[in-house]
Amino acid sequence: MKNNRRDFLRVTGLGGLGLISGSLLSCDTSQRVLTGGPVGLQRFNMSGYAAPKLETVRIGFIGLGMRGPQAVNRMSQIEGVEIKALCDLRPESVEKTKALLENTSHDPDLYSGSDYAWKEMVDRDDLDLIYIATPWEWHTPMAVYAMNAGKHAAVEVPAAKNIDECWELVETSERTKKHCMMLENCCYDFFELLTLNMARQGFFGDIIHGEGAYIHDLIDLNFDKNGYEDMWRLRENYERNGNLYPTHGLGPICQIMNINRGDQMDYLTSLSSNDFHMAAKARELAADDSFYEQFTGKDYRGNMNTTMIKTMNGKSIMVQHDVSSPRPYSRIHLVSGTEAFARKWPTPERVAKGHTWLNEEEFKELEARYTPEIVKKVGEMARKVGGHGGMDFIMDWRLIDCLRNGLPLDQDVYDAALWSSITPLSVDSVNNRAQSVDVPDFTRGGWKGNKPVDISLQGGGTTEVLLKS
Repeated sequence: MKNNRRDFLRVTGLGGLGLISGSLLSCDTSQRVLTGGPVGLQRFNMSGYAAPKLETVRIGFIGLGMRGPQAVNRMSQIEGVEIKALCDLRPESVEKTKALLENTSHDPDLYSGSDYAWKEMVDRDDLDLIYIATPWEWHTPMAVYAMNAGKHAAVEVPAAKNIDECWELVETSERTKKHCMMLENCCYDFFELLTLNMARQGFFGDIIHGEGAYIHDLIDLNFDKNGYEDMWRLRENYERNGNLYPTHGLGPICQIMNINRGDQMDYLTSLSSNDFHMAAKARELAADDSFYEQFTGKDYRGNMNTTMIKTMNGKSIMVQHDVSSPRPYSRIHLVSGTEAFARKWPTPERVAKGHTWLNEEEFKELEARYTPEIVKKVGEMARKVGGHGGMDFIMDWRLIDCLRNGLPLDQDVYDAALWSSITPLSVDSVNNRAQSVDVPDFTRGGWKGNKPVDISLQGGGTTEVLLKS
């Protein structure tokens, strides 16, 4: 793929040659990122693309650790789904997940025992969708392989770890005309969907500013030997200092601002605090258990990363990341417009007009008026099925309903690439004293004509929920 790219790497934010005292501004060249992308126009515009209808969506799952089994259970309760195959490195995980399907119509084939058993599964000719819930480093290779094998790909967040992978996802999806949806479940939480519909209906006026975050104290889980396989998520937290997990807070704000569909990110700047917890935790554990010595002496990312983004239309976004400080969970989800304001955290969710918060009765009236069709259709059932309060189920149901009805997806490959790209771009900015970094346009100009996300049922909504007894 590299031969198809521009023949330069740009170290952003150096102010031209960045000469200081006769020498180049010091930087780690290993953190250079490709911001230019492929030369030329889109091969095919996947924004708004409707793939041919699938009466039955035949799914193969890869990755049955923390999130995969829950996805299998949710999908088993959606009409028009056939779970054909399950794959995980560990045979016991595959067997345990298959047990969840007892007393259902699903009888999947099992793949395990090898790092590449998933390829054997993907190569089957009786699968339509590959659902990927593996460690981050596998996301792009598996999604690309799936699309090249003629399957749609649904991949957990983040979809890619570096800019090259982002472009590889885009180019593969455009060439194969196969969907690559990042499974950003937070776009389907109830207040996020409510505020998206409010924005679509003009409640906020012009959107000025948005904020999102992933603030979640995971330090004990990340250091737990029985947590993530081979401690993979802990390993992700050293030697890359930036926003490692931006999409939960960023995705809903991007949809509200029509990013990739009428507006585009221009540049960002990113700043991290020092690490006040993770290295100390590693030393503390290593004092009693030599297993943890491998995690000492590492350059862990700072506790709090704050990234600021400017859009082409002059809007601003703040997105934060902190998974090691002892503080309450928050994704912030703040929307500020010329006429109104909304914020989800700290709970309860609140909406304001001017200086005044709406009271409880006024908020209920607003909620009744702006609750979107998708929530009216499956919201109650989603709460019963579960998955982070129901948003995971709404996401899965929406994906299947769109595929069965031949409808465009809410999240396309450009969203997957753009939202994921914030990690390497923020690392580059942090490494260069928070200087600005240009954000690639993965649509290659297509954003100027792309239509905003449509959160109505789009003529679909025909897929039913098969609640287990």
